[in-house]
Amino acid sequence: MAQINKPNLYFNTKLYTGNGSTQSITGVGFQPDWVWIKERDDTSNHNLYDSVRGVENYIYSNETTAELSGTNSLTAFDSDGFSVGSGTFINQSGQGYVSWNWLASNTTASNTDGSITSTVSANTTSGFSIATYTGNNTNAQTIGHGLGVAPKVYIIKRRDSTSAWGMYHGSLGANKYLQLESTNAEATDTGIWNNTAPTSSVLSIGNAGYFNNVSGGTYVCYAFAEVKGFSKFGSYVGNGSTDGTFVYTGFKPAFVMGKATSGNENWFMNDNKRLGYNDKNYRLYPNLSNNEATDINMDIFSNGFKLNSINGNSNGSGITYIYMAFAEEPLVGDNPATAR
Repeated sequence: MAQINKPNLYFNTKLYTGNGSTQSITGVGFQPDWVWIKERDDTSNHNLYDSVRGVENYIYSNETTAELSGTNSLTAFDSDGFSVGSGTFINQSGQGYVSWNWLASNTTASNTDGSITSTVSANTTSGFSIATYTGNNTNAQTIGHGLGVAPKVYIIKRRDSTSAWGMYHGSLGANKYLQLESTNAEATDTGIWNNTAPTSSVLSIGNAGYFNNVSGGTYVCYAFAEVKGFSKFGSYVGNGSTDGTFVYTGFKPAFVMGKATSGNENWFMNDNKRLGYNDKNYRLYPNLSNNEATDINMDIFSNGFKLNSINGNSNGSGITYIYMAFAEEPLVGDNPATAR
C-alpha cells in the first residue's frame, strides 16, 4: 500500500455538543462508514455504528450486550459527517461528545474468498474494512476481508446475542486474543483464530463452539492493515517513568488506543482534538462507561508518542502493551530512533 499523505481523508476525530433534538454533525471531511461515539462529560456507554450493519444499529465496546437499535440514535451517514437523533447517550442537550470516524468504501459487496461468505466494505488505500458474516459452528473457518493485504488487527463482536469481543493483534500472534470490553490480560487459545495468521484475502475465525463462530450467530468484524503515513499497530514495553518509552509510528498520531497484555488493566484511548492532548490528557477507556479522566500525560511527536506515567495502565515498568495508532500527519525521511 502506498503512503497516505492526507490521513484526515480516512480518519478524523470530531467533537460536538448535544442539543437534545436532532442534528447533523459536519466537518468530518468525508462520509464515514464506522462512527464510534462517547459522551465526554458524564457516564454513558460507547456507541459504535457502521454502514454495513446500517443506521440506528449500535453496539457497546464496553459491554457484551447484543446489538441494539433505536430511531433516536445515529440516523444517517452524511457526505461530511453523520446525523443523530435525540437519544441522551448520543445527543443530550449541553453535553459534550467525541466521535471517531473511519472511511471504508461507502458501499458493500459480497465476498466469497473465505469458507463463510461475508458482506464487506473495504478501503484498500487506508487498509480498513468492515465485514459481517454468519457463523456455522465448524472448525477452521475463514471470512474474506477485502483489503488485498494481510490485516495486522481485527476485532469481532457477535450482534444477535450477548457475547465477548475478540481482538486479534499481530503482536500477540494467532493463538492469543484480548477482549475489548474487559480488563483481562491476553488469553492463549489455539482455537480462537484456528492458530492461523490472516492472509491477503481471508482471516480465520474461531473453531466450532467459539464465541466468534456460533451456528447462526451474526457478527461484525473490523479489520486493519498497516499503511505508511496513516496507521501503525505494534507493541512497546513500559519503563515506569514520567519520561516514558518512546513509541515510533512514522507519523504524528491523531489517535492512540492500547492495552497492557498482562494484568487486569483498563484499555486507554487518546486523540488530538480534546484539550490537554499534550499535557494531562483527556483519556477515555473503551472498556468503561466513565467520563473523561485527566490521569495520563501523553507527549505527541511528529514521528510517535510517549506515555509519561508510572501507571500500569499505560507505562508500567517491564509491562508489554499493544496499541493501534492513526495519523494526524505523515512524516517523510525521519530517524526512527529519535523522538521529534
